Amino acid sequence: MAVSSGLTIGVDATTWWNRRGFGRFTRGQLGAMLAEPRGHRFVLFVDRDPVEEMLRPHVDVVRVNTSATVTDAAVADGSRGIGDVLAFRHATAGRMLDIFWFPAVYSWFPVSGRIPSIVTFHDAIAEHFTKLVLPSLRGRLFWNLKVWMAKRSARHVATVSQAAREEIVRFLHSPREKISVILEAADSRFKPVENGVERSAARQNLGLPPGRRLILYVGGLAPHKNLAGLIEGFAQAVGKNGRDLGDLDLVLAGDPKGDGFHSNVEELHALVARHGLGDRVHFPGFVPDAALPALYSDALAVAMPAFSEGFGLPAAEAIACGTPVIATRGGAVAEVVGRAGLFFDPHDPVAIARTITEIAGDDALLDRLRRECLPRSAELSWSRSGAAMLDLLEAQAGRPS
Repeated sequence: MAVSSGLTIGVDATTWWNRRGFGRFTRGQLGAMLAEPRGHRFVLFVDRDPVEEMLRPHVDVVRVNTSATVTDAAVADGSRGIGDVLAFRHATAGRMLDIFWFPAVYSWFPVSGRIPSIVTFHDAIAEHFTKLVLPSLRGRLFWNLKVWMAKRSARHVATVSQAAREEIVRFLHSPREKISVILEAADSRFKPVENGVERSAARQNLGLPPGRRLILYVGGLAPHKNLAGLIEGFAQAVGKNGRDLGDLDLVLAGDPKGDGFHSNVEELHALVARHGLGDRVHFPGFVPDAALPALYSDALAVAMPAFSEGFGLPAAEAIACGTPVIATRGGAVAEVVGRAGLFFDPHDPVAIARTITEIAGDDALLDRLRRECLPRSAELSWSRSGAAMLDLLEAQAGRPS
């Protein structure tokens, strides 16, 4: 619903280009808001040339000159220069903004003046699993200071699941009533790929063997993602059920360099070698979006074994492609996929092995889970997510719709 007089909404759009989950979130939610602006004007602050989706009559783009882009600066490890942070603050000076939105605390900077702000905190994983996520003292100090300042200055906090809200209350000590949940969704490109030729081509391009059933993981190769536990569970499953699971492989798709975050990929390779699974566990690297729908569609199941997730976009993308999920019990992913998944204790490789064995060995169960995927996916939409964020911005700017 349009407001009687449109707002001028400032947005930190630097995360649009990030390849991780909050980059996908920015493109999905901000893209939906720009497509249905309700008479509002947007001022997007960026650190590189804008993309076509930003070039709209109701959008002003402010290009801020920095020594490095936010994505290139690996800001999670404290490498973003203070000069670049201040450059963004200065860029907001003198701008007549009614409210400012940060799609991720990752790239937060102090806005100029008394502009009210909303910050989206995707999770509290860095606070819950500090040494796994931020092993360096520099990274921890930088992150903790940034989060404290962002939380202190924000008029309101948004997050992406009920599970994430509870984590933020517990670890960031934010009042529950100051946190709004706005769910994410899969991009419209994610839909079932029935074409066998396209699916085979995706495998071939990634160096994956033909004729094998795949348990697929897509995401960061970081310690808190619990990929070591997944490998242990996979090793136990195929070790005990060699005859029935002899055609089953594990694919761990993600940037081995971590995209600016801590990676334990060397430990994972060593673990695979120790179990003698070098021909059955594959590391294809980062998979571009264009190849993901075919890869998801070709997988038996998508695994989400992390100790904690804020939302779990790969799970939403998987069910949009008709592929069920095996995941950590009781967290955000269970909230996202509902009855389209099986769940396990992430700390128990035996439980992970049992879940892999169940989904790979029971065709009736697999068919039932597949039937649940698309109905659940249809309940998640970037259009609804963008509308909810506009509702929140309007309310927090003091001009309700």
